[in-house]
Amino acid sequence: MILKEEFVHSGTWGLAVIMIVLASWILYRYLAPKTWREWASAGVVQAFIIALYAEMYGFPLTIYLLARFFELDRYDLNANLWSSLVGLGETGMLISMLLGYALLFVGIGIFIQGWRELYRAHRQNELATSGLYALVRHPQYTGLFIGLFGEGVVHWPTLFSVGLLPIIVLAYGLLARSEEKRVVAQFGEEYRAYQQRVPMFFPRMGQWRQLVQRSGGDGGKDEQPPA
Repeated sequence: MILKEEFVHSGTWGLAVIMIVLASWILYRYLAPKTWREWASAGVVQAFIIALYAEMYGFPLTIYLLARFFELDRYDLNANLWSSLVGLGETGMLISMLLGYALLFVGIGIFIQGWRELYRAHRQNELATSGLYALVRHPQYTGLFIGLFGEGVVHWPTLFSVGLLPIIVLAYGLLARSEEKRVVAQFGEEYRAYQQRVPMFFPRMGQWRQLVQRSGGDGGKDEQPPA
């Protein structure tokens, strides 16, 4: 099968480069990898970013492959996968964009607020257990997962973004465990008790709203999550 029309919203490689550079700067600015594990995990996210925006603004490889090998043959093919699968055209792309950006901005808020709280705790040589850290032990990674899910699955799913997301979660899960070993060596039983009462990445049922609210800077003073 040969596609007879050019995909809309494609071929703007200049914009793709700008988005890749901007997203990568934010990634390395706030994650600030130092060890080889951190660099390896950040590298997977970097590959996610490059693949996502290269398809979003450059060439829609996912749609091309699906149309070529799985006979996704419709008159309303769009560079956005959801638009093509659901058949809603520009309307479908708009819906996925709004939902995806909502999750992206929530994720960025959690990511940055978690970084601020951890930075403040490190300056005071204390264990971060309040604010976002009262709900999850690694809010920066939680925000990263939410943002990537919103942008690379809800807004603009591609074969690479959907395939890389579980790998990213696994990589940062292993990295988080390695980091926690160092924190246990520093804080001992205090951190072990914290591990017992606070989940690693995802808050307990009923606490997601608090996570989003605290990402706006209203961290609160509670050092334990509500019962």
